[in-house]
Amino acid sequence: MTLISDTTQRPTTAIVSVDRPIADLRPLWIAGAVICAFYVGVRLYEQAFGWYAGLDSFSPEFQKYWTRVLYILAPTALVAFLGLIGYLWKTRPDDLATVAPREELRRIFYLLNWILIYGLAIYWGASYFSEQDATWHQSVIRDSAFTPLNIIKFYVSYPIYIIAGVGGFMYARTRLPTFANKGYSIAYALFFIGPLMCLPGAALSEWGCTFWYMEELFVAPLHWTFVFFGWFALALFGVSLQILGRIRELLADDESFLPQWLKTVSPETASPAE
Repeated sequence: MTLISDTTQRPTTAIVSVDRPIADLRPLWIAGAVICAFYVGVRLYEQAFGWYAGLDSFSPEFQKYWTRVLYILAPTALVAFLGLIGYLWKTRPDDLATVAPREELRRIFYLLNWILIYGLAIYWGASYFSEQDATWHQSVIRDSAFTPLNIIKFYVSYPIYIIAGVGGFMYARTRLPTFANKGYSIAYALFFIGPLMCLPGAALSEWGCTFWYMEELFVAPLHWTFVFFGWFALALFGVSLQILGRIRELLADDESFLPQWLKTVSPETASPAE
């Protein structure tokens, strides 16, 4: 695995339609609205059936309101993960050697949509629902891997942000010359692998809590994995440098698709100062 170079120059002979906007925010707003609406619905469901049917995993109510959720959403997440990765790989373009600067810039902005949705999904899964865990322990003391909160957290929200993270990486790997032509981006790999590893870290934590009473010991060693892998998200700064460096190169090569006020004014055409 090698660090990628942001200095790769691409031929500009490809013909790409200029009708497609460079920065299209519609996928971002649609995906963000869908994710937030879904989690608001999940939170309302949790409010309605968390205490009523979620305190005893052997009760008929738990089987009805929570085990069914587990059996439906967990396999759905797995199928969605495999389907998305397969789709991005199957539909990868073969024009990476001739992609025009404007088209490459459009794909870069589309990748930024992926990254922003990934950040939103991480907030819901690794922050909002994970913070509820402390409240749950303060209320019922012991839990298991199959409480209402943990079903939402481990088997729904974590897989969703993992899907978004790996999907963004696959998009960059198959659509952008900067991330595809010279090895793998270590920064981007760490950016999605770290939060992804919180899922097996959760399994380790639940195993340890089964044998040792650690509910209020949030600084216990078995909980360190969440912090260690969570901080891998700081690799976003490395990814940002790679993206911004490539944008700078593209703008230096071809400014024809920029608004007039963003174009560089050469000394020859500049008005003399009064």
